Amino acid sequence: MDFKEELKNYQILIDKELNKYVNKEECPEKILNESIEYSLLAGGKRLRPILMLATYKMFKENIEEVFMLAVAMEMVHNFSLIHDDLPGIDNDNLRHGKPTNHIKFNEATAILAGDALLNKAYTLMSEYLKKETDANIFKKIEALGLFSESINKMIIGEYIDTEYEGKMITGEYLEYMYKHKTGALIKASVQIGAILADASEQEIENLGEFAEKIGLAFQIKDDILSETGKVEVTGKPVGNDKARGKSTFIAAYGLKESQEILDIVIKDALEALEGFGKKAEFLKELTLFIENREK
Repeated sequence: MDFKEELKNYQILIDKELNKYVNKEECPEKILNESIEYSLLAGGKRLRPILMLATYKMFKENIEEVFMLAVAMEMVHNFSLIHDDLPGIDNDNLRHGKPTNHIKFNEATAILAGDALLNKAYTLMSEYLKKETDANIFKKIEALGLFSESINKMIIGEYIDTEYEGKMITGEYLEYMYKHKTGALIKASVQIGAILADASEQEIENLGEFAEKIGLAFQIKDDILSETGKVEVTGKPVGNDKARGKSTFIAAYGLKESQEILDIVIKDALEALEGFGKKAEFLKELTLFIENREK
């Protein structure tokens, strides 16, 4: 199976799982449920759940064991996107080529849809913890801790992003922001997959290093696409970071140097996978996909 086919199969699988948690019943909160569904099933790369499943599969075949956690992570990611687009944060009007949630519905509904997705993610985590009471419970609790910590870090990164809008920050602060805002969920996805698949401590550490690099690479590429991309391809506004005075790699280093930094970070990510041999082939291809993507 080639990489693109395997990636597509993962995306189809995740979308199928996400559909199980969409409420289409006639009820007083029907519009809220439609708002949740609108964002959750809007598409996207499904990068975080794919990373969790693919990392798990490096050590164990039965990825169904972590479906619930992969779905929970994608719910958290969509919660973050809904809130990120709000007028009080990025004030974006386009996501995945469609009106953002608060534009499609209204601001209050969008806020509550994001809240509901975050809460549902924790509900799934709780259900996962109750599935077994064997020795594996300690690894599940460790996974829950990583999950919660990554959400907190994401919120910290989002705060820094909004607080320093219109201000110049150091490269050190910029990297700190991105490791929290974007990298935290990515790193947690990878390490949770490894922990639950009984990877060794050294393997978990190496995969964490890999995940930190691709998290940073993903955000640098986003900054580049915000400057050079086309809205009909990216599915979201282009040039809005500059217009809002956002702290980005482009603002700090310029386009050429940002691309050079991206190349170095990608190289470091691939090197972190060297010890895994053929088991890491999909993750290596995914790393190159992140570097070369157009949306």
